[in-house]
Amino acid sequence: MAKLTIDDLKRIKEDTAKSTSLREGAATVKITVHMGTCGIAAGAREVMNALMEELAEADRSDIRVVASGCMGMCSSEPNVTVEIQDSEPIVYQKMESNRMRQVFKRHVLLGEVQSDFALGKM
Repeated sequence: MAKLTIDDLKRIKEDTAKSTSLREGAATVKITVHMGTCGIAAGAREVMNALMEELAEADRSDIRVVASGCMGMCSSEPNVTVEIQDSEPIVYQKMESNRMRQVFKRHVLLGEVQSDFALGKM
């Protein structure tokens, strides 16, 4: 296997930034499920499964789902961040599958922030 050069790493960084940015490409919504060990222990896998089911039913190609590590707020896990283009990111706390379905249907699809579950804006 060939060794990576500095130029290779810069190219990888640029490609990753483009693929995760809402400003680039066709995505207008980015949903991040925080799946560090604390999130997984608190039920993040079930939240991710519910989200993927809702996404499949919605049949939308402009929504990007991302898994990330812990955001450092273990007491509020599982956490989900919803970023809609031209809006403030919202972090939802203590998520479970039914809450995730509600957030997807009401916030992601209809634009109605679900303040009962919101930890805050980022």
